[in-house]
Amino acid sequence: MDLTTLTYIAVGLSFALYIGIAIWAKASTTGEFYVAGSGVNPVVNGMATAADWMSAASFISMAGLIAFLGYGGSVYLMGWTGGYCLLAMLLAPYLRKYGKFTVPEFIGDRFYSKTARIVAVICLIFISFTYVAGQMRGVGIVFSRFLEVDILTGLIIGMGIVFIYAVLGGMKGVTYTQVAQYCVLIVAYTVPAIFIAFQLTGNPIPQLAFGSTVNGTGEFMLERLNQVVTDLGFLEYTTTSKSTIDIFAITLALMVGTAGLPHVIVRFFTVPKVRDARSSAGWALVFIAILYTTAPAVGAMARLNLTQTVQTGPVGSPDGNLVFEQRPDWMKRWESTGLLAFDDKNGDGKIQYYNDANAEFATKAEQYGWKGNELKVDNDIMVLANPEIAQLPNWVIALVAAGGIAAALSTAAGLLLVISSSISHDLLKSTFTPEMTEKQELMTGRIAAAVAIGIAGYLGYNPPGFVAQVVAFAFGLAAASLFPVIIMGIFSKKVNREGAIAGMLTGLVFTMGYIITYKGVFIAPILTNTADHWLLGISPEGIGAVGMVLNFAVAFAVSKMTAEPPLRIQEMVEHIRVPKGAGAAVDH
Repeated sequence: MDLTTLTYIAVGLSFALYIGIAIWAKASTTGEFYVAGSGVNPVVNGMATAADWMSAASFISMAGLIAFLGYGGSVYLMGWTGGYCLLAMLLAPYLRKYGKFTVPEFIGDRFYSKTARIVAVICLIFISFTYVAGQMRGVGIVFSRFLEVDILTGLIIGMGIVFIYAVLGGMKGVTYTQVAQYCVLIVAYTVPAIFIAFQLTGNPIPQLAFGSTVNGTGEFMLERLNQVVTDLGFLEYTTTSKSTIDIFAITLALMVGTAGLPHVIVRFFTVPKVRDARSSAGWALVFIAILYTTAPAVGAMARLNLTQTVQTGPVGSPDGNLVFEQRPDWMKRWESTGLLAFDDKNGDGKIQYYNDANAEFATKAEQYGWKGNELKVDNDIMVLANPEIAQLPNWVIALVAAGGIAAALSTAAGLLLVISSSISHDLLKSTFTPEMTEKQELMTGRIAAAVAIGIAGYLGYNPPGFVAQVVAFAFGLAAASLFPVIIMGIFSKKVNREGAIAGMLTGLVFTMGYIITYKGVFIAPILTNTADHWLLGISPEGIGAVGMVLNFAVAFAVSKMTAEPPLRIQEMVEHIRVPKGAGAAVDH
């Protein structure tokens, strides 16, 4: 059976499964729509959390980053997994103890201020829409390549599926849909990795193949990869060009950003007890680890396969470069998406793939008659193209397509529900129209989710960067705005409403302003995005760490100069810090 037909079958069956689950688990109350009735089993919640958290950035883009950044890509592994541990230990049990529906609701009550709640909603919307842009781009990439439709059509289809199960099922439907999506995405990620690991090293376990020798060479994979890429003027795979401070800042921003992501935090409101929140966090980490320990091997294998496909012989030899007309079919298919491109700069009909920014390699390249790098490969195609590069069976490639869509849609649904609940519950019901009935609130939540899906589709069609980069911006915004105020709300009895509001606004405005300055985000960048122009040498991906520090500093300084929180608030903080005896989520 041909690849296109297999892909339609795999993706179609997965969509039918998601829609079926949504109909079965339709939300009938606001409690089911917002927090799945707080009755989800910890193991089920752990799997749903893993799917919610492992977005298109994890499935599609992270291994691609590792493939091209090598050791420098480890910041994403360290930051995201470390942040999840931080979330499980410092936030999840305490917020579950408080037992509300949303993060802005906690912030509004803890800082006894509707203004604080509204500011938290604004921060949440900025974070969520930035994050969802990356997910929808992932959906568009998968559809445009594997279902052979244009990105806009792919986005519309993806939006329609999310609309059905997120708007209809709410958090209850999304939770059980995400369990199915986790199963799809983890099988889709690990099966090709096992095939390719065995093909390259004879060891079918990717984590072990990463440290094994490459078949026919006697060289360890990383030694072989270092040699292959340095022969073409690239940096050694096991080194990085990033400065120490930038590595530290990106890792920290991703860590605390993870702990401040509202769509992940809300998952811990869906379990019955505090103990279950801790348990589900542990299970989620187990499920996450399966993919995250496989990703470094996937990235390394993808880079080795890609480079050896293009560089068919010794560098500089007459037969060293792949003849363009003889390129494999997978390259032709990806060219049609615009995510892979060839420009024959020296007119020899062969593909020269090398680092033309390396001044030391320029002399060699000139001797070979090369006029510049002729192959452009988007980071985001590496995981999706890897099975094709390795010439795996069509059913494996179709499975990867279904997995990529599952990863993107699972996180997109969680984000859209967070946006929906913030608008319907935090802004309308609790702030502007408290007389709204539960039925009206439920309908408003569904309408808000539908509108959010439309905006998400637009952002996916006009993204501000590649998937993992867009997601990194979202983590930076979460690190700079919500994480500090949640931590201070749980562990400090002295931070008051004025401090919290000032801190959130400072962190959000500073971080967003920095990202816009260097990355543009729908406008032209104001300054050149290079290390010599960055503040303290910190890239836009890591600036959230500085925004977080500013948030803390401003919040404590303003709180020191203004009145202490009321005694009842201080007693509430003391109560939250004892993570025992939480009841069901309630709406005050």
